[in-house]
Amino acid sequence: MHPRRRRRAARRLWTAVLAALALPLTTLGTGTTPAHAAALQCSVDYKTNDWGSGFTADLTLTNRGTEAIDGWTLTYAYSGNQKLTNGWNGSWSQSGQTVTVKNASYNARIAAGAAVSTGGQFTYSGTNTAPTSFAVNGTPCTGAHQPPITVLTSPEAGAVYTQGEAVPLAATAAAADDATITKVEFYDDTTLLGTDTSAPYTLSATGLTVGSHSLVAKAYDSLGASADSTPVGITVASGPTVVATPGQLGVRQGQSGTYEVKLSKQPTANVTVTTARASGNTGLTVSGGATLTFTPSNWDTAQKVTVTADSSGTGSAVFESTAPGHGKAAVTVTQLAAAKEYDARFLELYGKITDPANGYFSPEGIPYHSVETLIVEAPDHGHETTSEAYSYLLWLQAMYGKVTGDWAKFNNAWEIMEKYMIPTHADQPTNSSYNASKPATYAPELDTPQEYPAKLDSGVSVGPDPIAGELKSAYGTDDVYGMHWLQDVDNVYGYGNSPGKCEAGPSDTGPSYINTFQRGAQESVWETVPQPTCDAFKYGGKNGYLDLFTGDASYAKQWKFTNAPDADARAVQAAYWADIWAEEQGKGGEVAGTVAKAAKMGDYLRYAMFDKYFKKVGNCVGASACPAGTGKDSSHYLLSWYYAWGGAVDTSAGWAWRIGSSHTHGGYQNPLAAYALSTYADLKPKSATGAADWAKSLDRQLEFYRWLQSDEGAIAGGATNSWAGRYATPPAGTPTFYGMYYDEKPVYHDPPSNQWFGFQAWSMERVAEYYRQSGDAEAKAVLDKWVDWALSETTVNPDGSFRIPSTLQWSGKPDTWNPSSPGDNSDLHVTVADYTNDVGVAAAYAKTLTYYADRSGDTEAAATAKALLDGMWENNQDALGIAVPETRADYSRFDDPVYVPNGWTGTMPNGDAINSSSTFDSIRSFYQDDPAWSKIESYLAGGAAPTFTYHRFWAQADIALAMGSYAELLE
Repeated sequence: MHPRRRRRAARRLWTAVLAALALPLTTLGTGTTPAHAAALQCSVDYKTNDWGSGFTADLTLTNRGTEAIDGWTLTYAYSGNQKLTNGWNGSWSQSGQTVTVKNASYNARIAAGAAVSTGGQFTYSGTNTAPTSFAVNGTPCTGAHQPPITVLTSPEAGAVYTQGEAVPLAATAAAADDATITKVEFYDDTTLLGTDTSAPYTLSATGLTVGSHSLVAKAYDSLGASADSTPVGITVASGPTVVATPGQLGVRQGQSGTYEVKLSKQPTANVTVTTARASGNTGLTVSGGATLTFTPSNWDTAQKVTVTADSSGTGSAVFESTAPGHGKAAVTVTQLAAAKEYDARFLELYGKITDPANGYFSPEGIPYHSVETLIVEAPDHGHETTSEAYSYLLWLQAMYGKVTGDWAKFNNAWEIMEKYMIPTHADQPTNSSYNASKPATYAPELDTPQEYPAKLDSGVSVGPDPIAGELKSAYGTDDVYGMHWLQDVDNVYGYGNSPGKCEAGPSDTGPSYINTFQRGAQESVWETVPQPTCDAFKYGGKNGYLDLFTGDASYAKQWKFTNAPDADARAVQAAYWADIWAEEQGKGGEVAGTVAKAAKMGDYLRYAMFDKYFKKVGNCVGASACPAGTGKDSSHYLLSWYYAWGGAVDTSAGWAWRIGSSHTHGGYQNPLAAYALSTYADLKPKSATGAADWAKSLDRQLEFYRWLQSDEGAIAGGATNSWAGRYATPPAGTPTFYGMYYDEKPVYHDPPSNQWFGFQAWSMERVAEYYRQSGDAEAKAVLDKWVDWALSETTVNPDGSFRIPSTLQWSGKPDTWNPSSPGDNSDLHVTVADYTNDVGVAAAYAKTLTYYADRSGDTEAAATAKALLDGMWENNQDALGIAVPETRADYSRFDDPVYVPNGWTGTMPNGDAINSSSTFDSIRSFYQDDPAWSKIESYLAGGAAPTFTYHRFWAQADIALAMGSYAELLE
């Protein structure tokens, strides 16, 4: 496929919800400082994707000075015949060999220490020598000092050692720019094992516990730069064992596949390893390596076992390799239809994700947000997790069941989610005191964290909760069956707020419920104060953390949880597909119990359809003037940003509360889930009105998409029933949707919540799934226009590299919604500010195109889906999955102040002080022990913006799912 952009030539942020009197908020953003006259200092990093006759150039311009750059012109020159074709994120021109790039309106300002990216496409013949000098506003830029290159050469990924045996670590390290290596540190995850100051860099690690370990080498150079290696996963076993890799293997009909076998420890005599099918599909047989001999000299040299598939069978079999005195190794081999290359890819990536040594899961089986620990997005640490990750685990295991016929893993994933992420009765002990006629006490949302705490106001009318009674009648409990959104899986903060416990403390080893966002739309993740979901005043200040958020005459110990509706809806979506696929295999009964639990979750998910304080939906202005709802007139029937519930810790205190949310985001809607919960028998809720509510929600969501669709085709922000979160008066002329006010950025503002293309891909993928299942013409109309726009902004190069939209900019407004005569939104526009090769977002986008193409027959959508999947498979694989480097200029905010009122003092569980001088990192001192911390130190001291290659669980799962979806529908 040649580079092209059809018709119109043209950061990865993730966010979730907050807690308690929940105010939803943010992910990432960069700060700015006022500009003053000062000497400009800069550096430019230049990278290319070259296919022999052309290339794309990506340039990152970093402001190395102490003052902001307001407006920039970048110049450089080539030495060959490179010719500019087009450019993005700036105005590009060429005169002779000199290239000039002028800033765009949206990236003209570069804060001190921040960076902007721009890029262009060129043709050439002969050689393509990179430019050696750059200038900004006429001032020469120095090249950024490159960090050292570090490779952990021992042990091998996937190696197994016996407890008590020394693990030999070795690394190579090379410095750049005439620097020298000063030391290499070796880590087990974030625990420092030892240091070597001279080459060869080695360490003999002893005392590693039984289980999985993620090992990292980190090199430092004489100029202060450092870099860590790609993690290497190993396993420590309690005794000698047979080792087999990979653990998952796909073999197509009529073909053979191999896996490797060796021993974990040197034997004293020859050992015979025997491999045979232990259970499952008889169409798979061992055709080579059934008996292998390992000697004391070749014990760790892998030998191959060959498994052959017959010409007609499908399904999985487990093959076990055994040896006397050794633990056995098991490999699951799945026989695939002859053409199913993409199912084989699914299984290969699934094997990497689920390999315990690769670090995606906690010992409890909980998926981390990312393998890497130093990452700040909506979760502010990589070994936190979200309800999003749990929902992707369910979807991943559903696809595994489709491909292999094994549904035990899907059921087990729901059990893990239910055990660790749905609060138990002990976590929500006072729901029996909930008064549905007065669900909560009003507190306004305020514009900035500095305006908090927000005072409670019992004088503002609150409507009744119309579904609490029918939920209790249907399920026989007062407890809420929904996921909390955020969990500190390794108890890094130390609250010890694990399921069934209230602030057990730093010594607790289980996953801990936590909250972060709670102070208005402008509160960035960089400005949050983490807090436990069960606040017993053990940490924080004299009132725990409560008086940072709400103002009251007195405070009681209390519990509080917040639900991210898109995650629960995705869990229902996964259960729907699991049921469909299991029924096709004649195994519907195997998932029936889990699917019934998903229906129950969907019943409670209706709390996301209600105004925050159950006020009447539509033209709701004035906290006191806007009337309380009566019955279902407080429902907007959309998936809002959150719902939340809480109550007293003291079971004799006798109070509890529940709230919905007034803010609805286009990216959170899920018509497939609404379709399943309203029409699919196995997922219809038990409650009296649940299925009817979801049927109305399905229609309302499709209307919402139509109302928010720009002239070009992208979906704009959303709407609110409570302007500014306090039922304020919106600006004159604000369009409405059933009386709710259009809000360009309906939830968080730092950064704007409508700018990430990922929300487009996630949401439209759900529309495409619904369209594929139903053929709904309304869904098709939205997709036709959206797909046309998205394809026009997508470039796939001959080498398989690609660029898809990243940051979106919006102008204008939609027309006020008229269901009988919808407007054309000719005044609502989107432009693409910059582009990305984010593989997780690209996978969601590819799934959208796949489902759409299957039903519509659109050949360009099908071809682009395949090109995106093939491109990342060929270009972006590594030992842990599929990932690309990311430059994180926003990490300049590690030193951002965290607002704490003057006079307020407290401590975190580890003793970090909380006061008016607190910063993001001062109340998270654990980051200073992270092996990647020196990258942040260097950046904060004026170095280059750090680059990370992250392996987010949701992204890896989405890539695997995209492969499986393509195999099912288009292969």
